[in-house]
Amino acid sequence: MTACKNGQNSKKTTPENLEIYKGTASVTQGPATVLTENIFECDRGREAPIGISTATDGSEWTVPAEVNFTDDSFPFASDLFNPCTKVEYASADEALAALDGTDIIEVDSDGEVVTAYVFADNYFEMYINGVAVGKDNVPFTQFNSNIVRFKVKIPFTIAMKLVDWEENSGLGSEANRGQAFHPGDGGMVAVFKDAKGEIIATTDANWKAQTYYTAPLRDLSCASEEGTLRLSETCSTEDSNDGTSYYALHWKKPTNWQSADFDDSEWPKATEFTNNTIGVDNKPAYTNFIDVFDNSAADAQFIWSTNVVLDNEVLVRYTVE
Repeated sequence: MTACKNGQNSKKTTPENLEIYKGTASVTQGPATVLTENIFECDRGREAPIGISTATDGSEWTVPAEVNFTDDSFPFASDLFNPCTKVEYASADEALAALDGTDIIEVDSDGEVVTAYVFADNYFEMYINGVAVGKDNVPFTQFNSNIVRFKVKIPFTIAMKLVDWEENSGLGSEANRGQAFHPGDGGMVAVFKDAKGEIIATTDANWKAQTYYTAPLRDLSCASEEGTLRLSETCSTEDSNDGTSYYALHWKKPTNWQSADFDDSEWPKATEFTNNTIGVDNKPAYTNFIDVFDNSAADAQFIWSTNVVLDNEVLVRYTVE
């Protein structure tokens, strides 16, 4: 269903407000114009809108991100645990046994099959050497986890788009805890195994992570940049019942960020977050697979940019040697 819904700002952006922001992002204020009310229906799931925010410099930004969820040419990942489809496996072995091989995406014809296990809050798109190999089955909630299988030669480069979705389009927030504007958190964890079942990569601080959409910000002065770091750690993350005048920051993504030869050397390192910080103890999409994600010999870490609450679109990369 599509609809136009123009946001009404309770406070106007002024030159004085903009002057206090010294970063490289485009600045928007207030709600986005909603283009699609909900791109996915799920029982007891939140609506996942797509909107357009217009910045003070005239640029337009798709929020929370430009995604390929409705693009049939971009393959869906396989379900590991998905309350929306009612495909809920009790173990990774059970989920693998249900696959018939048609899910495997060929990157290299003479490569080996690599299996990735992914839990993303909320949404991911994965590329291997620039080839689209799998996208999340659920853009927002309920919380789910996925398997992605692809055939590739080592070394190979993983590139992922990560999105923390929003109910309040353009304002990086949702209704929660009795408040209309709650800035929810993100987080992604993944484990990659070779054809022998050996772990060849896990998410950790050795990955690179860059931020491209930060919201909501009550005050532009709290945001700063240090080199390529886009920082918001001093910004408020408190809930509110009136966030319609809050700001958002948007950065343009490189056109070839998915490719193996993209130079990410200047990107910041990913930040690690604990299971407790992300809050997965009550989510069977994660807890059913502790033996995979929290393997005693190779414990995968939740990663994101520096701010797991306010940064809503993050690109991450890692090369498996």
